[in-house]
Amino acid sequence: MKIYALKENHLFSKAYKNGKKAGGKYVCVYLLPDYHAARLQRANPLKSRINRIGLTAAKKLGGAVVRNRTKRMMREAYYRLLKTYEIQTGKIIVIAARSAAVKVRTPDIYNELEEAFSALGLLRAKLSDDLQ
Repeated sequence: MKIYALKENHLFSKAYKNGKKAGGKYVCVYLLPDYHAARLQRANPLKSRINRIGLTAAKKLGGAVVRNRTKRMMREAYYRLLKTYEIQTGKIIVIAARSAAVKVRTPDIYNELEEAFSALGLLRAKLSDDLQ
């Protein structure tokens, strides 16, 4: 499953300023309704609504290698969440790494993303084990 990346700086800023926020020790998740979801749905080959995901890791986390590793772990945790749960679509989701995320592994970030997504009301239902 492809992640549709959030690229526009103004959308990151809107998510930080106006979006709902849920966070933990390792990551913070910002949620904003995507007002262009219908347009993107028509452009999508599967004709389904999508989430646009933005991953951020500030320079204070470390060098480029550390920041990219942190973003890879957050991306993998999001993939695992997609495989495990049915997630609401038509949203802009920004996942920001915190300083403690540098020293942990993907399962720790996954657990925190799961808690944050459920706090924001994004998780609909757990998918059956037959599909996994």
